[in-house]
Amino acid sequence: MYKNKAQNGSNNICGAKIKELRQNLPQKTSQRRFADILTLEGLDLDKNAIQRIESGQRFVTDIELKTIARILHVSCDELVNEDS
Repeated sequence: MYKNKAQNGSNNICGAKIKELRQNLPQKTSQRRFADILTLEGLDLDKNAIQRIESGQRFVTDIELKTIARILHVSCDELVNEDS
């Protein structure tokens, strides 16, 4: 049987890394500001979606992952690599 959950039970494996990188951006970047930045890049996510991604409650599409990685100046691999 297939499971669409990470080993820890969350709906994604990138949320914690996204949160860590967002919080370490040079300018203070809240979830709302991050959502605004993503919207300017053509990705329609609101603050609640960012919160749900970071907490592992929401799945992340490949399109979203690619844009988020670009904004955070990392590779998609870095976001999904649980060892880093």
